[in-house]
Amino acid sequence: MSNNRPNNRPEDFAADGSSVEGAAPAKQSGSLFTAAGRGLSTGRSLGWLSLLLLFSALACLPFADIQVYPSDPWQELGRIGWGFITPWWDDPLSLFYALGQTVAFALLAVLFAVPLGLLLALKWQWRIIRWLAAAVRSVHEIFWGLLFMQLYGLSATTGLLAILIPYTGVFAKVFAEIFARQSRLPQATLSPGSDLISRYAYTLIPQAFAEMSHYVRYRFECALRSSAILGFIGLPTLGFHLETAFKQGDYSNAAALLWLFFLLIATIRFWLKPLLIPLYAIIAVLLLPQLPDTPDGLFWRFISQDIWPYSLQQGDLTSAMMWYSKVFTQEAWPALLDTLMLSQLALVLTGVIALLVYPLGSRALVNRGRLPGRLLLLVMRSTPEMIFAFVLLLVFGPSGLPAVLALAIHNGGLIGFLLAGHSEKQPQRIDDPTGFNRYLYQQTPRLYPGFLAFLFYRWEVILRESAIMGILGIATLGFFIDSAFEEIRYDKAFFLILVTAVLNILVDAVSRRLRRYSGAENAGGLG
Repeated sequence: MSNNRPNNRPEDFAADGSSVEGAAPAKQSGSLFTAAGRGLSTGRSLGWLSLLLLFSALACLPFADIQVYPSDPWQELGRIGWGFITPWWDDPLSLFYALGQTVAFALLAVLFAVPLGLLLALKWQWRIIRWLAAAVRSVHEIFWGLLFMQLYGLSATTGLLAILIPYTGVFAKVFAEIFARQSRLPQATLSPGSDLISRYAYTLIPQAFAEMSHYVRYRFECALRSSAILGFIGLPTLGFHLETAFKQGDYSNAAALLWLFFLLIATIRFWLKPLLIPLYAIIAVLLLPQLPDTPDGLFWRFISQDIWPYSLQQGDLTSAMMWYSKVFTQEAWPALLDTLMLSQLALVLTGVIALLVYPLGSRALVNRGRLPGRLLLLVMRSTPEMIFAFVLLLVFGPSGLPAVLALAIHNGGLIGFLLAGHSEKQPQRIDDPTGFNRYLYQQTPRLYPGFLAFLFYRWEVILRESAIMGILGIATLGFFIDSAFEEIRYDKAFFLILVTAVLNILVDAVSRRLRRYSGAENAGGLG
């Protein structure tokens, strides 16, 4: 093994030398994790936080719905496995059209969300801006899609807004964090009367541009997954055909879709070139579904009447409060607890999986033959968690266990991929330990502070993803939200979505405090 530092390419990671949630770029090998470690004079804080996570999961075990139901899924799993290695699609044109629509929704949503998020980041010191960004990003894209579907149907408007709105909040937060870490010295060269736009355009944005561009690339990969998942509520993306193929038992068709999606994610570095983005945008507009004719007054009626209980519209506050209290105690509170417990179990299992799989993709730990490991990480991070859950429901039955495993596999692969990239950036010496000792005593201790930061950042995302598992029938908040939409009870659906948003904001606040306590607040994360 060479004793020189590996020559890594930026495309090997979601963010080259930077956190995926907005940490400063690494100026030297391993600086991302060294920065986290500086806040930890000893390993005591890391140990306490790790034990806290572990015991929180253990405390949830007796109460979480993770029962395994008797089943005999092996014949069906065999068919799924055979379909996975024999992909086939009868109509290539419809396959590539669905792929094109998946890319179109993701690309156009990100192109709109980046400038909007940047504008919000310029005024991040305003509390109302921070609250607005936190509110919009705390609602999952599927819930936004279900809301806008009531207004615009299964249209381009629904798909674009479902991704654009939460991503605007994410970009605002991340860009503001990036700007906060840049040097203020270049501002001294500007005249005292320079306006806000000039101060950012000539000092902060040039410093932060490389990191921002890496984060936008990573977020575009996330948008592709979000666009695919929107197919589960009927939009004509890959997810729609995936769900149809799985429900019909046509696993070769499903495999063709998945392999094509894996190829799309794996080759982003080759086809996502800045000079080609205007051309891609034009093609994306042409591929979008036709915009619907929205009846006059429908939007106003929806936001002023449909999403509020009738008693509140009549000014009867007592009856309205009784209604809200009944919905909260009978549906929201039990589902909220289930969502929290499942997400906590998934969070800890995510960490375990990430630590186990990251060596498989690291050149520093597996110098030869790491292609299978990189392929495994690609499949884990690229497969939508809804697909994992769909398959695991066949094995374990309709409980929360498939959701926990699906979330842990997907997020563990994502964090493991990032850890593998940062592992390759660690300095190497000729007298370094080798084999398992290098993993156990050198690489993992160095990466652990940043790993915890990744995990804390991903906590909020796992919680949002736990909620949407209800669409598959798992008793989380998403189950009651989806049921309310099916019953045309928009007031109940909107209230439950608000509960989900508040829960995510609270978890994000707790996560931020834990990162600050661990000294890993600037060590990175995963949007």
